[in-house]
Formats: sequence, C-alpha cells, structure tokens
Amino acid sequence: MASKPFTPEEARRIVQFLQTPAVFLNMTTDWPALHWTVEHLSACLTERLRFRIGKRTENMAPLFETECSYIEATINEFLSWTACEDKSLVGPFSDYHCKEFWAYADYKYIAQLFQDKPAMFQDVVWSDFGFPGRDGRDSTLWIGTQGANTPCHLDSYGCNLVFQIQGRKRWHLFPPDDTHCLYPTRIPYEESSVFSRVSVVHPDLKKFPAFRRARVHTVTLQPGQVLFVPRHWWHYVESVDPVTVSVNSWIEMDGVSSHDENMQYLNLAVKACMDKSRDDTDGMTSLADQPRAEVGKRDSSGLLKTPASPTFRVPFGPHLIPVNLAHKPNCTCSKDTSCYRYNDLSRCQSTAQDEDESRSVNELQRWGQHAHQEAESPRTSGEGSGLHISTNDMLQFLIHPDVITLVTRLMMSRQRELHS
Repeated sequence: MASKPFTPEEARRIVQFLQTPAVFLNMTTDWPALHWTVEHLSACLTERLRFRIGKRTENMAPLFETECSYIEATINEFLSWTACEDKSLVGPFSDYHCKEFWAYADYKYIAQLFQDKPAMFQDVVWSDFGFPGRDGRDSTLWIGTQGANTPCHLDSYGCNLVFQIQGRKRWHLFPPDDTHCLYPTRIPYEESSVFSRVSVVHPDLKKFPAFRRARVHTVTLQPGQVLFVPRHWWHYVESVDPVTVSVNSWIEMDGVSSHDENMQYLNLAVKACMDKSRDDTDGMTSLADQPRAEVGKRDSSGLLKTPASPTFRVPFGPHLIPVNLAHKPNCTCSKDTSCYRYNDLSRCQSTAQDEDESRSVNELQRWGQHAHQEAESPRTSGEGSGLHISTNDMLQFLIHPDVITLVTRLMMSRQRELHS
C-alpha cells in the first residue's frame, strides 16, 4: 500500500497551523468509509431518517431550517425518490416532486445511527490526521440531493474536517473578518451556530449592500477529499450532484476555548477585578513608579500558558491545496442586481464596518424609540396604529452588542456591591 503524503503527526501540525481553508488529497485512499455510498448505506440502515425538504428556487433570502418541511423515510425510499420512481415506492416523499424539491438528511450522528453496528465506527479514520481514537463515533453523516444546502453560517465551536464520499459539494467560505459584510443574526436561534441574513448565491444587494465587499473562497469538494474549515469561518454548502454523501467531525484544537472555558475565563476576570478593587486601597501609590512586569496569558484554570510554538510553514502542494479567493466576475449588469464583486477589498475593513456599526446603533436607537412610544400610547387597530415590534426585532435588540455591554457593566456593578 502506497504511503500517505502526510504522517498523522504532520497532518495534525498542518491542521493546527492552517488559518485558511484547505483541501487534503490522497489521505483517505484506504478508508473503509469510501464505500459508504447511499446504495451501501441503504443496506446498513433500514430505520427511518429525518429528511429536510426544500423547494428548488432562486430566492434572494436564505431558506432557514425552521422554514423547511420534514419527513421520516428510509434510505431505500430516498433512493427511489431520487430516481423519480413510482409513488408507491417512495413513501413520504410522494408529496414532493423530485424535480421541484431537494432532500437533506443532515447532522446525523453516526454514534446513534450505527449503535447496533459499532464496527462501522472504525470505517472513519480521523487518526490519520493526528487525532488518535477519533472515528465515526465523533462524526456526523450528511446525505442529500442536488440543490440540498445549508444556509450560510458560522459554527461557534472548533474547526471542521469534512470527508466527501459520494458526489460533489460546492463550498462558499468567508473569513471571520468579513462578519460585518454577512449581516449575522441569531434568528433562527441555534446554540452552536450564527446565521447570515444574506442568500450568498443570490444576494439582495439593495437590502445588504455591504455584502459586495465580502471575500468568498470557493471550492467544489470531490469524493475522497477532506476539507479543513478553520474555526469561525462562515460557510454555505450546496450539493452539486444528484446524490451526495459526506462525513464530518468538529474538533476543538489546543489553545481554542470552549464555551465552558470561556465562562471560566469570565469568572476569573470578574474575580480579578474584584481583587484589584480591594487591592487598590493598599499600597497602590508605592507601586506606581515600579517597572511593570510582562503578564503572561492564563488558561481557564488560572495557570500560565506555555509559549506558543515557533512559526510553521504550511506545506501547500499537490496533496494540500489552499482554497483561494474566487475570481472576480465580469459584471455587466446594473448596480442593484444580484451579482456581487468577490474581491473588492478597498473598503471592507474600515468604511464598511463603520457603516454597519453606525447602522446597528441607529437601529438600536430606533427600536428603543418605538418601544418607548408604544409604552406611552396603547396600540389601536387599523391604519395609523403604532409600529409593531416583532419577536425578531426584540431578539435582535436583546443580543445587540451595546445591550451585552450594558449587561456586563451591570453584572460588574452587582459584583462590586456584593463584595463591598
């Protein structure tokens, strides 16, 4: 058997140092999971799976998961439906024409799917990437048809390794620095994801003008390839071929904080502020003229972290390909249509951010004025009634950074009162 281009130790080091998306080639040639085609899975999984159903349209608004239909069906019924076979063979899919709708069995935990066939966990060999013991139990399965997609979002946890098994998937990725161009929203609310309000394939530039400056990296992932998605990179994913199968695993890397660790950091910070407030009354004057010692970073337990590793050069080449910026299209349409400029970076980091921050502050002030007006004057029905504040408005208001800042100040004030 031919050796792989990277040893597990080398692959792990690459994953730790990659700051942008990249595709690994020739790392899965001996993985048994390469045979996990939908035909193979139909023989292994006879239970019903939950499929998300979406209509094939070119809407200028994302189709969020809460807006989709859902059915429970077997993979055999799914296969018959993709082949547009007789309605008697497709079960619950019979209500959806195969040419008008797509289907997606997404986020399926392999540990649950194959709990009666634990030997299949070993078919996924993440240990080849330097993560010993990580296999199918730590992975999720995705089965879809052409057009099946995941709305543009970022994951709040670690990096992502995606193994493509059958068919191709098109990935659109955006760096964390472009968050202000993607109009983030927590609606629909999902603990581990933040969604974009933009339909990145068919954007509404009148409504989301800053998206013109978003820097998209695109790649079509082929069977046998593994895509590395860095932490907090935005991504929109769409199935290209009639049937697609992929497996992924989210990995918390060393030096990256989990939610629980972040809460411990917050507790440490609050405690440090309280301790400092008490210490300020003792001997602060005598310390004012002393040289300031360099302060090292601490982990979630309060212990000093060890220094970072020296700079590492990622070995891009025939077996590791970076996912680069998409080519700037030659736009011949009018200014306000749905095409957008991929690589216009001239104002992305400064003016665009200022515009969006200013807009957010104005929206916050406007919502506050509406709330005050409605509190003073009861609503009446018909024309001329007070402006309605939707649930979405209220949620967006509550999670606005300015509100979070105010809550933090109130928490700190409360802590001071408790310790005074």
